[in-house]
Amino acid sequence: MTTAKARPRRSREALAPNPAGARDAASPGGQADSGGGFDAHVADIDYGVLDSLVGYAIRRAQIRIYEDFVQSLAQWHITPPRFSALVIVSRNPHLKLTELARILGIARSGAVLLVDALEEMKLVARRPAPHDRRAYSLVLTPAGRRTLAAATAAVCEHDARVAAALTPQQQDTLRDLLGRLAQPAPATKPDPAGTV
Repeated sequence: MTTAKARPRRSREALAPNPAGARDAASPGGQADSGGGFDAHVADIDYGVLDSLVGYAIRRAQIRIYEDFVQSLAQWHITPPRFSALVIVSRNPHLKLTELARILGIARSGAVLLVDALEEMKLVARRPAPHDRRAYSLVLTPAGRRTLAAATAAVCEHDARVAAALTPQQQDTLRDLLGRLAQPAPATKPDPAGTV
């Protein structure tokens, strides 16, 4: 009796978009796609209900934007969360790690990993908080300030590139619409008649 070999589980990292657009041997076809990255709508594939979903459309655009972002900041090893953290820390003196977690919408444990990575890269340092001896505030190092300045210029170029298909008015409208979607849904009021 032969037993089937179990396929190795793919790590979460393997499931993330590949900024180089290359496919590994485990992916269908085992070759790089002709567009050099994520294909938001593969020809001859029926996407069914997915094509009508706002969330799916946003996710497809996000993957394409993410690929370009990662390529744009590859030389600094700056990911979107790292860039966001550097900007927030640079603009908010005496920010504590728990505050950074809340602002970025991540768990405290995720913020610890993020700050640990930035600290290892010599971009962020922990300093005793001025009004709380038990806590630490986050500051950019001189290398962090230099890296952030260069990365910000690259991100602005990246943003202009990915938004180039839209007019300035369309870009404003898109930011407004996405801002609305990011707000919590309004609470529904109970039906006074008690009907369902």
